[in-house]
Amino acid sequence: MSFYALIMAGGVGTRLWPLSRRHRPKQSLKLVGGRTMFEHAVDRIAPLFQPEEIFVVTGAEHVEALASQAPELPTENFIVEPEGRGTAPAIGLGAVHLHRRDPEAVMVVLTADHFIADVECFRRALVVAAQMAEEGHLVTLGIKPSSPSTGYGYIKQGGLCGEIEGFSVFEAQRFTEKPSPETAFHMVESGEYSWNSGMFIWRVDRILEEFQRQMAEFYVQLAEVEAALGTPGYEAALRRVWPGVEKQTIDYGVMEGAADVVVIPVDIGWSDVGSWASLADLLPADERGNIVVGSHLGLDTEDVLIFSTEERRLIATIGLQGVVIVDTEDALLICSKEQEQQVRALVRELEARDEKEYL
Repeated sequence: MSFYALIMAGGVGTRLWPLSRRHRPKQSLKLVGGRTMFEHAVDRIAPLFQPEEIFVVTGAEHVEALASQAPELPTENFIVEPEGRGTAPAIGLGAVHLHRRDPEAVMVVLTADHFIADVECFRRALVVAAQMAEEGHLVTLGIKPSSPSTGYGYIKQGGLCGEIEGFSVFEAQRFTEKPSPETAFHMVESGEYSWNSGMFIWRVDRILEEFQRQMAEFYVQLAEVEAALGTPGYEAALRRVWPGVEKQTIDYGVMEGAADVVVIPVDIGWSDVGSWASLADLLPADERGNIVVGSHLGLDTEDVLIFSTEERRLIATIGLQGVVIVDTEDALLICSKEQEQQVRALVRELEARDEKEYL
């Protein structure tokens, strides 16, 4: 079995504004453990893959920074999207590159900006998933829910397919996007659902079959790109095709209607680090519940998250509780923890005002 990894590293992470920006996306930030999120992503899979077996799909503006963080990866393994079109096109572009290299390859699709605490369990799960993928299944890793979160998609587990190396493998019966609080509560209580991790394992020929069946126009566009691979006309073909590619997620475009999907629920200490609250869950707090990255002096201050990139600036607080403060070189965010999910709306307002210097 030939085994390759594709790391998606094209997002920005708007809910971590003002730290995460277009020129400094989430995957390039050192949020946990003194390493960037992308470095963690490469480190996690290094025991399973040789450097030449790890591919990265990203935008041209990110290649230099990412390549400097993982100099062991061959330059040609960075697959450049002319512009972001969503996870389905990113995965499709990676798939045709791998298909040209090895038509029978098993492809592991991962993200560059997630946190995983139990790395050993994660690696063992990938090996089991690859065995299932080699048989023709489309495999996804589900996350055992720790709470009825409304911020994640859910996968309903159907019949048990088997037990392999201590992991249960279920039919994936249904994908549900971010549910209401009441629905999420009932899903978690039932014990029949996993969070959708966005990590997938499949044979490259199988995922291309699904693109052909469910996203036929995109499949034709991919075929045009693949035909140009290895020729001097590849870049021109990609630039010609890509603006016409429909924006789509892999969940909506493929997984919800895919045939023969299985899910392996895992408990690996996973977080998508998708907001300041989720980052706070990963960082140590003091005796008053305060989490501080930077310099802080607080009086009568409890349950605050302070994240500062400015080493020479002291942040002083008096009488605060349940607040997020993020201090960067040109922008300061102050919000209640209850409203921190509104950061994305704030970024949309900056976009509407064309405040490019803050994006």
